[in-house]
Amino acid sequence: MSTLTTDPIPVLTRRIAIPASVGFFFNTMFNFVDTYCAGLISTDALAALSLSFPVFFIILSAGSGLSQGTTALMANAIGAKDTLTARRLFAQAVVFASVAGVVLSFAGWLIAPSLFRLLGAEGGYLEVALAYMNVILCGGVFFILQMAINAALNAQGDTKLYRNFLIAGFVANCVLNPVLMWGWCGLPAMGVAGIALATVIVQIAGCVILWTGVRRRELCQELPGSFFKPDAALLRQILGQAVPAGLNMLTVALGIFVITWFVKHFGKEAVAAYGIATRIEQVVLLPTIGLNFATLSLVGQNFGAGLPHRVREAWMTNVKYGVLLMLAGGALLYPLREVAMRFFTADATVISHGRDYLGIAAITLAAYPILFITVFMLQGMKRPAYGLWMGLYRQIAAPMLVFNLLAFTFAGGTWGVWWGISLVNWSAALFALWWGARSLRRMLASASL
Repeated sequence: MSTLTTDPIPVLTRRIAIPASVGFFFNTMFNFVDTYCAGLISTDALAALSLSFPVFFIILSAGSGLSQGTTALMANAIGAKDTLTARRLFAQAVVFASVAGVVLSFAGWLIAPSLFRLLGAEGGYLEVALAYMNVILCGGVFFILQMAINAALNAQGDTKLYRNFLIAGFVANCVLNPVLMWGWCGLPAMGVAGIALATVIVQIAGCVILWTGVRRRELCQELPGSFFKPDAALLRQILGQAVPAGLNMLTVALGIFVITWFVKHFGKEAVAAYGIATRIEQVVLLPTIGLNFATLSLVGQNFGAGLPHRVREAWMTNVKYGVLLMLAGGALLYPLREVAMRFFTADATVISHGRDYLGIAAITLAAYPILFITVFMLQGMKRPAYGLWMGLYRQIAAPMLVFNLLAFTFAGGTWGVWWGISLVNWSAALFALWWGARSLRRMLASASL
């Protein structure tokens, strides 16, 4: 059924990682298109997308955690040649995604108005934000369901179908946004709600495309109705893997809040610079995203198959590729950092702050693949708690101490925050290297007994 336990690791890594990275590039561009189109409507529409991020991010975190957990468990089962359990896990994940999507959407409808008011939205601004968010929440189940379905493909090392969907989704979004926003082809003009509807339509199409693709693969061709009857034991396994992974993703949002809280003390220009610079940084990091999925698929199957040496090789290979890519990315980013900032703004103060941040980010980039690849390796070994604890350290505990010390106690200002981000992430990356090597040594020692 699969060659992930036999083919050369470097070949498999490239086969899985490259399509995934290409797909997520187009996913990033999808979001850029939405932001651009909202800006064409009004400032309120543009702000509505930003205001909706906290609620939307909870849904995405739940879907991401479920996807990672399901991928790890299914890959383990496939590696152990237990296809029956892999099929049952997939069916249970689909059931869980459907229920979780409905529950989170309903909760979102309840809390969104109060949350938006808390964040300063009133009158027409609040109406625009809710017009966008309510449509997104109507399709909340499809965001989570899509990720759950894709987990079955990831577990088999197949990232091409999802890549193809993300490319097609980007193109469809470019067409649907203006049609629905401005009411072309005889349709009513929906404004910002049209942007949301375009996104939901693409997600629904994604569920259909991915479901059809999964059912064509040998693994999930036979899925009796009994497999979809809730199974408490399997659901507990999925929850045990998904909850820590989802909470780890939520720490990212908390980390952005913590950094923004410190940066706001140095003016709105510094806040704007941080927002722009991190988007530039994320684009540079895109080539490494596929390595996370390659690691999860390879480690999951080879760990399930009882092949510890291939687990270690998968981790080392992906870390090496990630570090080399980000050393090259940093070397490219450093001389182009001011040019990149000028692409987004003409404000000299914002450019100056952003240039400073990106100069330090250029030497921090290599820390991220070390961190993320190790987290995904341990997820593949069914040890998801590490990622959550590391997220709490990296996003909340260490920044609160280090930023305060460098920015205020030592009067470093924004430089203190920028260097603090680098120090925190490199300390976490070095710990990840040690912890990952330690975990693998223990696994190899146990296998030799």
